[in-house]
Amino acid sequence: MNSENSGNCFGIRLHTAALAGQASATRLTFPKNSHIYNCGEEDSHLYVVESGQVKTVTHSREGKRCVLSIYGQNDVFGELCLLSGARAETATAMRRTTLIRIPTIWVTGCQDHGIREAFMTHLTARLSEQQQTIANLVTMDSEKRLAALLLTLGRKFGERRPPETLVIKERITQDELSGMVGTTRSRIGYFLKRFTDAGLVQRGSGAHLWVDERGLAEYVESE
Repeated sequence: MNSENSGNCFGIRLHTAALAGQASATRLTFPKNSHIYNCGEEDSHLYVVESGQVKTVTHSREGKRCVLSIYGQNDVFGELCLLSGARAETATAMRRTTLIRIPTIWVTGCQDHGIREAFMTHLTARLSEQQQTIANLVTMDSEKRLAALLLTLGRKFGERRPPETLVIKERITQDELSGMVGTTRSRIGYFLKRFTDAGLVQRGSGAHLWVDERGLAEYVESE
């Protein structure tokens, strides 16, 4: 992952080695598709992704699935337990994943000013991210929401290639994209084909996704 462009606005990117050295921190490894925690469980911990990939999912009363977010190396998740110990979402390892688990009491009681300031920055950035997601749902049709999502994922996880290409190597399925955009898998496939025909997106080897950053940004901003 290119850390330089993989998420200035997507969390605090705490140094995992420093966190793992804390007496209260625990390193845990989860196989692919295993649950880290489930909706409704009591869990008062934060998690940092040391390696691998995690998605958080919730369901409507009608059972419709919504993928809330995807997290990669050095991302922090699970912070909503600061408001309530009961989880409002399920966190699942998308592939073999190693996490650093930290009790929230360590974060809230930490005397290190730098860590506390970083965590406040993280919470502010996460709030801004969620507000943007809500705004996209209200103001954009599903095709533009997919374009905005691909742009976000590219900037978060992608490696930059000249001139303005983002290569997403993490495998994200059409089912997962549909759960984040709020449309059907077949519509996601249709939109991806349109983006491919327009030269905005390309499929590379190993399921890599090549994203034209400028082209997608211009499309998202277009009337």
